[in-house]
Amino acid sequence: MISWVGGRPQRVEIPRLKPRGESRAAKRVDIADLVPEPVTYLAQAAYFQLGVFESLALAVANAPGIHAKENLSTAAGRVLAKHHGLVAEMKRRGSDPAEAMTPFAPHLDRFRTTTLGADWAELLLWCFLTAGFLDDFFIRLSAGLPSDIGPRAAQILGEDEGTHVIVTELQAAIAADPALASRLALWGRRLVGDTLLVARSAIHATGDLVSDELRIEPVFTELIAAHTRRMDSLGLTA
Repeated sequence: MISWVGGRPQRVEIPRLKPRGESRAAKRVDIADLVPEPVTYLAQAAYFQLGVFESLALAVANAPGIHAKENLSTAAGRVLAKHHGLVAEMKRRGSDPAEAMTPFAPHLDRFRTTTLGADWAELLLWCFLTAGFLDDFFIRLSAGLPSDIGPRAAQILGEDEGTHVIVTELQAAIAADPALASRLALWGRRLVGDTLLVARSAIHATGDLVSDELRIEPVFTELIAAHTRRMDSLGLTA
């Protein structure tokens, strides 16, 4: 059951997160042969965006006030635009998007439904942390795609989805109920583990487990560092 977080305190300033793709360590790692073929990549990324949209729509439906509903609906629209952009790329390559996404739906649906959380605040944290983590992950993978799709996919995924709106609502909820912070910190630590499993499942394994792990681990290290910065922006311990 979704519960509501009461009261709207004065907003606090939102820390700026490190821009995606800045990590030089991640760029030095050659992960090209760990990247799935283009349509598989696009299908997974697109279906995940659709799931984020559904989660934000749920957050809109259960928001504590009209102001929050309006702000979160804008964020949901931007995420849906990213989904449509990735779908357009699949069509451009002659693929049926629904058919391409179908194999990944059960796994991603299960991930989403088992990690959305117990209330509105945990749902918002899911939207903030998992979307940020997997957007960064798919942007990293895009470097291994053909030149006619990689930069386009990275541009789509790098579009601002209104993260600041989600951060503002979470900061307001924590300010209204400081005890919420410890629960959200625990929830955030659980989410990063589950989200890592989703990222690992999207990698094309070469069969050389040792080599695969050595090459992908620096990327995951950078993604976890970005996750920590997101938690820090909310005053939560990662």
